[in-house]
Amino acid sequence: MNKLTLKQIVIPLVTLAIICFMYFGPITRTPFENIIISIIIIIANYIEYNGKPFSVLGFQKEKFNVKNLLVLAPLAAIGLFVFYVTIMVPGIEMLTGVPIDYSSMRQLEGNLQVTIVWLLIVWATAGFGEEIIFRGYFMRQFFKFFGESKISLVINILIFCSFFGYMHMQQGITGQLVAASMGAILSIIFYMRKYDLWFMIMLHGFFNTLGILSFYFGLA
Repeated sequence: MNKLTLKQIVIPLVTLAIICFMYFGPITRTPFENIIISIIIIIANYIEYNGKPFSVLGFQKEKFNVKNLLVLAPLAAIGLFVFYVTIMVPGIEMLTGVPIDYSSMRQLEGNLQVTIVWLLIVWATAGFGEEIIFRGYFMRQFFKFFGESKISLVINILIFCSFFGYMHMQQGITGQLVAASMGAILSIIFYMRKYDLWFMIMLHGFFNTLGILSFYFGLA
């Protein structure tokens, strides 16, 4: 374990407790829950890192450019989506014998207004929210405490991607396994790209956009 100050230990533990309460406590969950948690994380990082909450999450100024965000990220999203549709989902459905539950998405088919609303919500809650929470905060904090070795990466992925999969319980056991597997891939990409959170947000956002549009056009 790295040598940490009391503030660097206490603040993440308190923040984790708040996040767990938000996810599992008696309060009613909302579509904007991840946005609220992201704001809490930014405030916690502001306190922990003396007014510099963003860089430690992975918001790197030099990576905020057109090539990275509007060329590489969309291309990566297309490749990942093809893998998801042709290999990951069919493979896990074959393993479990249960089709992934997309019933909540059926309302999108042919409904442009609802699809636009979903796109805005998904970019905010999944693209930004989930990446800040699961990659920018959980993953980076874990490395802060336990180092960045390959073993640490594997344990990190097993813990937080299992949690990520659990959060997709509305899609059934197959959906949970698919989400956990996708979370693992995103975590590996984040690690390999030296914690470039801008890239991850755009990758996740474009990936989900492809998924939503496939439901709108009746292709899923």
